[in-house]
Amino acid sequence: MKRKLAFTLLSPLLAASLLLSPLATPQHAAAAAVPAKLAAVAKTSTISVYVDDQKLSLSKAPYTKNGVTYVPMRELFKALDASVTWEAKAQTIIVRKDSTSITLTIGNKVALINGKSVKLDAAPEIKSNTTFVPARFVAESLGGTVKWDNAKQAVRITTEEYEYEKEYEQLQEELKNRPKYTPQQIVEKYDDSVVTITTNLGLGSGVVIGDRYILTNYHVMQDASSATVVTVDNKEIKVSGVAAYSEDNDLAIIQTDRSIGATPVELGYGSLSVSKGDKVVAIGSPLGLQNTVSDGLVSGVVYIGNTRYIQTSAPIDHGSSGGALFDEYGELIGITSRGLTSQADLNFAVSSLYGAILMDDLPEKPAANVKFLDPTLPATLVGKSNDDIAALLKKQFGEFSTEEGIAEMSNWKVARDSQGWLVITTDMDPVFYTYYGGQEKEELRTWSINLANELHRMLPDEKIQFQIYYDRVFGFEPRGFDSSEVKALGDGKWEVRFPILDAQFKDQLFINMRA
Repeated sequence: MKRKLAFTLLSPLLAASLLLSPLATPQHAAAAAVPAKLAAVAKTSTISVYVDDQKLSLSKAPYTKNGVTYVPMRELFKALDASVTWEAKAQTIIVRKDSTSITLTIGNKVALINGKSVKLDAAPEIKSNTTFVPARFVAESLGGTVKWDNAKQAVRITTEEYEYEKEYEQLQEELKNRPKYTPQQIVEKYDDSVVTITTNLGLGSGVVIGDRYILTNYHVMQDASSATVVTVDNKEIKVSGVAAYSEDNDLAIIQTDRSIGATPVELGYGSLSVSKGDKVVAIGSPLGLQNTVSDGLVSGVVYIGNTRYIQTSAPIDHGSSGGALFDEYGELIGITSRGLTSQADLNFAVSSLYGAILMDDLPEKPAANVKFLDPTLPATLVGKSNDDIAALLKKQFGEFSTEEGIAEMSNWKVARDSQGWLVITTDMDPVFYTYYGGQEKEELRTWSINLANELHRMLPDEKIQFQIYYDRVFGFEPRGFDSSEVKALGDGKWEVRFPILDAQFKDQLFINMRA
C-alpha cells in the first residue's frame, strides 16, 4: 500500500521528438537529434493535440518551427483550465492557474513565471490573426507533462490533476481486489502490533508503526512525564518521549528506548475509502484489559473541527484511546479515541490518514534527545496574582468535555476571603446543565477532582474553595429555590444563581454536589 498519493511526472522524450524543451535543451542541440526526414514529415502532416486523452478542436492547425510545436493560445489554455488575459497594446499574454502566473510577450524569448525571468528557445507569435504559443513550455510551466506520439503525429499533454485522478482510480481498483479477513485472522496478524501504554497519569493503547515507534492519541501523552509500553506478551519497554504529534488531530508518535520486537502496521490512506456498513475490528485495552477485541460496523464519517473521524459501533471504553481500528481487509483505518455513553454504541476513531501524514515528521532514525510533551500547566502558581490564576484556569479548564458534548465554563474569578481562603468560582453553560447536568454528575465530579489535584500541586499551602455555579436570567420568577438563589433584576427579569458543585481542599478533599 502506498503511504502517499503522488503526482507522477514523466520524463520528456528527448530522442525522435519534435517537442523540444526550451527550459532544458539548447535549440541547436535538440534540433540536431531530430532526423531531417522526420522533421519534414511533421511540417507537412496535420498535428493533433490531446489534453488528458481528449483531442482538442482547434480553430487553426498547430505547426512546428525550428523543432518547436506551436498551438493556438486560447484553446490550449482553456483545456489546461487556465485563465488567460491578452494585453493587445503591449502584445502580452498573462496566464494564471492556481498559484502559477506566466507572462509571455509576442516575439520575446523571455517569459516570467511567478515574477522570475525564464529564457525561451521560441517566442510566442501571431499567425493568421491567431496567437500561437510553444506547447511544451506552457504545459510544463503549469505542471503538466508532454509526450510526442510519433505514430499519430500528436502532442499528448497530461495535467497534474489528471495524473492524480488516474492514480486514485488505480488505487481504488487495487482496494477493491484486496482479500478480506475474518476478525480472528486480523487478530492473528496484528495482535502483537497493539500495545498498552501506562503513563504517570493514566492508561491508553497504541499501535506499533516502526521498530521503535508507536502511534497513539495525543491526549494519552498530554502532561505525562514518563510512560511504559506493555506488549501482548507482557514485555515492558520504557518510552523515551514523543517523536511527533498533532494536537489538532489528537495523535502522537512515541519513541521507545529499544526495539519493540513487534510487527509494524503500515499506515496508508485506506480510511478515505470507508463507507457506512463496512465491517471493522477494534483492538485496545479498555479499562486496562490488554488487547481486547471487538467488532462492529462503520456507522458514519464525521468531522469534529477539521479532523475526520470514523464513527463505529465497535465497543470501546476508557483505556482504548490510541488503539487500532481495522477494516475487513486488515487495513488500519483509525485510532480509537472517544465514545459516547449510549445504547447506540457511538464510538469514534481518528482517521489513520493523519498518522500517515505525521510519519513524515519523523527523523530518518530515532533521535537521541527525544522528550515528552511540554506540560500544559506550570510547576507552581505561588506568587501569581489572582487575575493571572483566573486567566490560566480559563485557558486550561474553560471547557468541560463530556460524552454528551462540551460545556463552556465562563466568568472565572479568583479572590481571597476574610478567613484567608482562596475562593475560585466559574459558571457552567446553563443550557448544557439543564439538559445534561443530572446524567453528567460523575463526569463533573471527576473533572473537578482533577482540577483540585492540579491546583493543590501548584498551590500546596493554600486552603482553596472551588465552586461551579448555574446562572441564568428568566422572564418570570421561578419557584422552588432558596430566596438567596433568586434575584429580581427589574423589568420582569429574574436571575437564578446557585452552586452546582462545591469543592474544598488543602491536605484533604471534600466535594458536595447539588442533588
